[in-house]
Amino acid sequence: MSSVVSLSSVRREYTLGTNTTVALDDVTLDIAAGEFVAIIGPSGSGKSTMMNLIGCLDRPTRGLVSVAGYDVADLDDDALTSLRSQAIGFVFQQFQLLPRTSALDNVATPLLYQGVKQREARQRAEEILTMLGLSDRLDNDRTQLSGGQQQRVAIARALVTNPALVLADEPTGALDSTTGRQVMDLLKDLNRAGRTVVVITHDANVANYADRQIHLLDGRISSDQRTKVTA
Repeated sequence: MSSVVSLSSVRREYTLGTNTTVALDDVTLDIAAGEFVAIIGPSGSGKSTMMNLIGCLDRPTRGLVSVAGYDVADLDDDALTSLRSQAIGFVFQQFQLLPRTSALDNVATPLLYQGVKQREARQRAEEILTMLGLSDRLDNDRTQLSGGQQQRVAIARALVTNPALVLADEPTGALDSTTGRQVMDLLKDLNRAGRTVVVITHDANVANYADRQIHLLDGRISSDQRTKVTA
């Protein structure tokens, strides 16, 4: 299978004054189309840096980062923004829904940025919200939705552009345990339907939903395991 994400000998340093911190050091990783991968590690392990590189929110100090077949180093800021909007669907811990905006319009907005006409964008948004069980919540804004419903809207927004990759950063962190399991079941179902899913987490229970776990420690991959899913 082709790689949706490829990192080769990646190093990411941050310099403040005379101090340099190495967040990732000599990381090599390939994620194939259709995989469900969890990137797991404690605070300070390099997870956030890894997410920023995979999500094209940052560039490596050294090494190669390729997403959906594009070498990030070859892209200017505008091209990188375009790649993010077309190839990556982001799901954030705090949902990041637009305020005073309906669920339908929250999901349609990424399509409008891509130049899709409003009528088609809203139709596609309605279809995916209905698929996720929110057909009766289309006109509700975030204040009228539970945490789980808000996360489902966020997942719908991530999926509506049909991205090559769904990248979820601590997707259950703001949810109670029952709702968190429902969200992870949903991500698992989406993966079974063919979506490539990468979850960034510190939670072993969340990581156990993935078919592959990549453990980070002190900026390096400490283990890369295929898992027998029991979730």
